[in-house]
Amino acid sequence: MHPLLRLLLISVAFTLGSSMTASVNAAPAAYFDQSGRDDVLSGGVKMITIQTPKGAFRVWTKRVGNNPAIKVLLLHGGPGATHEYFEAFDSFFPNAGIEYYYYDQLGSAYSDQPDQPALWDLPRFVDEVEQVRKALKLDKSNFYLYGQSWGGILALEYALKYQQNLKALVISNMVASIPAYNRYASSVLMPAMDQKALAGIKQLEAKGQYDDPRYEELLMRHFYVDHILRMPQDQWPDPVLRAFAKINKKIYVPMQGPSEMGASGKLVDWDRTADLPKITVPTLSIGARYDTMEPAQMEKIAKSVKKGRYLYCPNGSHLALYDDQQTYMAGLTQFILDVNAGRF
Repeated sequence: MHPLLRLLLISVAFTLGSSMTASVNAAPAAYFDQSGRDDVLSGGVKMITIQTPKGAFRVWTKRVGNNPAIKVLLLHGGPGATHEYFEAFDSFFPNAGIEYYYYDQLGSAYSDQPDQPALWDLPRFVDEVEQVRKALKLDKSNFYLYGQSWGGILALEYALKYQQNLKALVISNMVASIPAYNRYASSVLMPAMDQKALAGIKQLEAKGQYDDPRYEELLMRHFYVDHILRMPQDQWPDPVLRAFAKINKKIYVPMQGPSEMGASGKLVDWDRTADLPKITVPTLSIGARYDTMEPAQMEKIAKSVKKGRYLYCPNGSHLALYDDQQTYMAGLTQFILDVNAGRF
């Protein structure tokens, strides 16, 4: 073969190969089609008015992408944290053509923050999610509800009341029982800690000195970097730092308690283990080896619902979407695409 012809064929093959790779990895053009959307002016942001026993307030949402068949509403943790630590999804969901919605629950970040303690109640938060669903026009043909940590409690409660509206459910890094969560913390995690540091933490808690800088320092050095996000503190990603800095403690402390080392607030007796078989929509439960909660309890969710799948992150902790990111994102994306394709 003439050298020039060979060079030409190699060039054509390389160009075709590059084009095919790009078409496989890129979201379809329809994903970026904004026609007919009422949130184009604001880049996908929509402030939704919700009704509560204490009046009307507004919550912040932001849509990313366009896919009529797959719409994922993200419920953040805390309670009282923010959507910001979910920004890691920007690196994965668009490539899979998944439409998703950031959402700050009432009292969090960009949403209204009323000083109304009576509003920080699980049934009211469930009602809020239903109002948001209606405002975003999500339904059983496309509505995937994802909840991480406290968001997992909220998603589970929503499913038990409104699963007729769901296409699928994702419970990430959350067990179905707070008593089980607390037993694991006291019988497994705390005994493995530096006992001098643990004594210091408990001493400060007994005095109610949760705002003492030493309290946060002890938790970070001896618990959070082992079980919340397994990276040195100075390497924690910016979205996580922003979310932690904005936690509304007027919500977090009454409901969860002052730390992630077990729960002691309003949720202390929450247990939905016996109700898991009532959930009939496809459900993914995500657990991690180093989580604050027992992986076996998170696997139990997948085994107890009618159509469950378990995703285990062997290198992850409570924020496995960061410290075991490839496992986490691949498994989550595959679940969503499998449900959409009828493979689940």
